[in-house]
Amino acid sequence: MSKKMSLGLFIQLPGQHLASWRHPSSQSHRNYDIDYLIEIAQAAERGKFDMLFIADSVARPIEASSYSELKLDPLMILAAIASSTKKIGLTVTASTTYNEPFHIARKFGSLDHLSKGRAGWNVVTSANDLEATVYGKEEHLSHAVRYERAEEFIDLAKKFWFSIERDALVVNKERGQFLDTSKVHPIRHDGKWFRANGLLDAPEPPQGHPVIVQAGSSGAGKELAARTAEVVFTAAPALQIGKAFYEDVKGRLAKYNRDRDEVKIMPGAYITVAKTEEEAQQKRQELNKLIMPGAGLLFLSEFTQIDFRGFHPDDPFPDYDTYADPTNPRVRYKIICDIAKREGLKTLRDIYERISSARGHLEVIGTPKQIVDQLETWFVEGAADGFNIIPPTFPEDLNNIVDFVIPELQRRGLFREEYEGDTLRSHLGLKIPENPNVKKEISSTVTS
Repeated sequence: MSKKMSLGLFIQLPGQHLASWRHPSSQSHRNYDIDYLIEIAQAAERGKFDMLFIADSVARPIEASSYSELKLDPLMILAAIASSTKKIGLTVTASTTYNEPFHIARKFGSLDHLSKGRAGWNVVTSANDLEATVYGKEEHLSHAVRYERAEEFIDLAKKFWFSIERDALVVNKERGQFLDTSKVHPIRHDGKWFRANGLLDAPEPPQGHPVIVQAGSSGAGKELAARTAEVVFTAAPALQIGKAFYEDVKGRLAKYNRDRDEVKIMPGAYITVAKTEEEAQQKRQELNKLIMPGAGLLFLSEFTQIDFRGFHPDDPFPDYDTYADPTNPRVRYKIICDIAKREGLKTLRDIYERISSARGHLEVIGTPKQIVDQLETWFVEGAADGFNIIPPTFPEDLNNIVDFVIPELQRRGLFREEYEGDTLRSHLGLKIPENPNVKKEISSTVTS
């Protein structure tokens, strides 16, 4: 095929499955070991993935029987990994609600320079209400307000990235000129949420600006994606849901004068691969048996933003209408309510065992051929431009995906065999954005 899939590796340590830390193959004790993190990155680069993708949120509740998403700052992880990899993109989450545009522009611009054009910023607005507490805020901003702030935030960050043109650095020692100041453009921004004057203290990043990734699936999230995103990460558990989301987002692009190819839709795909389908199913069941009830109820509480910690695992799972909130769409809660209805799941235990793995994403279980059959269907039928691949555990399941699933994709011509460029934009087939401050030369013909 001429068109190839885009593939990201979603890194959730010690693994995506809630009980991954208890699995015998898991190296949970190495989550904070840079050598281990580099091993994971290099395995993904061996598989020719477009990018690493690390999600992030803070103020997660602690539970003795769960790894509680204890983690290091993912931006620092990717900065450290940059020097030990050559090609793979480096995408990390940062919130527009609990950061400032200058901070984000400076950090991600630096990562793009240091990685020679491999940085991506996953834009989120923070769905976790508890984040307000660690940042000293009295309350979490409402869903609509967070997205309004995010739109202006991204616009201002781009102004910073473009404030010094990339060829402004002259560095002429003989003439004594370091900068061409005609290519320096101080910012004067006075908006609803932000006021800023000045410059980013570094030239334009190699990619123009880091690739903008967006992960919201609400109406406001899809609108922000259509206006600003270049990659959209979403949770779509079934083909028809994926196709509807794909067309929804792509259909919004025209109003912003954007082409359909300017945005890559990459749903999450949780993959359990084995020599036989029976072996793959058995591994899934083994992981579910390792879930401690307290951890399961806490996970369900975080996922739905409803406190189930005082419930019994065999209590009935409430329908979406029970906790409907017009100010907070709770997209993930709606997704699992739909899964429960479709699959006849009744109890809280049924639900947390079902979503403790894929967490609302597409779940693919079986042999390499069976897995690629499903991925190919989504790709060919217009539900995805690629996938964010989610291994149940690290490093075993990542290596199985690299060694068995990737070769099957390559055999069918669905995925690259070698990198053809050096930047994240080149892997994804995205153009470098034009710096709006650059004066375009206008050719004219003078007649006499």
